[in-house]
This record gives sequence, C-alpha cells and structure tokens, in this order.
Amino acid sequence: MASVIPVKEKKLMDVKLRELPSWILMRDFTPNGILGAFLAFQRGYHHYYNKYITVKKGSISRVSMVLAAFVLFSYCFSYKELKHEQLRKYH
Repeated sequence: MASVIPVKEKKLMDVKLRELPSWILMRDFTPNGILGAFLAFQRGYHHYYNKYITVKKGSISRVSMVLAAFVLFSYCFSYKELKHEQLRKYH
C-alpha cells in the first residue's frame, strides 16, 4: 500500500528521488528554519561524539571509523591515478 504522507512531512530518507526537488523547495529557509536545522545537526553531532568519542571504555569502533574514513578519503583523492591501473586482458 502506498503511503499518503505529504512530501513536506517526509524525512529525507523517505523521499523518492523524483520528489527530491519539491521536498527541498518546501524546506524552511527563514532565519529560524536555518537555525533549527543547525541545532538539529548540532544535536546529531553531540550524540555521535558522546556515543563513540568520549567513552570510558574504549573499543575498536573509534579506530575503525577513523581508519575507514581515511581509506575512503585517500581512495577518492587518488582515483584518477588508480583507474588507469585496472587489470585488463591483452589479447
């Protein structure tokens, strides 16, 4: 069954690709709306920081996330050089 939720009330993860431009245009771009979005981002950052960074008992998750981010960043940075070294069949 298809949902009857208006596009404006959907979360970003629930928006279809064809609905994305109309969803973006329905956002609140007033100073209060921008401040609210900033505060929501800040809450998410603090939740992540308190859950994974400032813990009493450390685990491998902090190190693995930093390592994964570094690997992804370095791969994206050197993709131009790496794409020429792909394995090809010469025949």
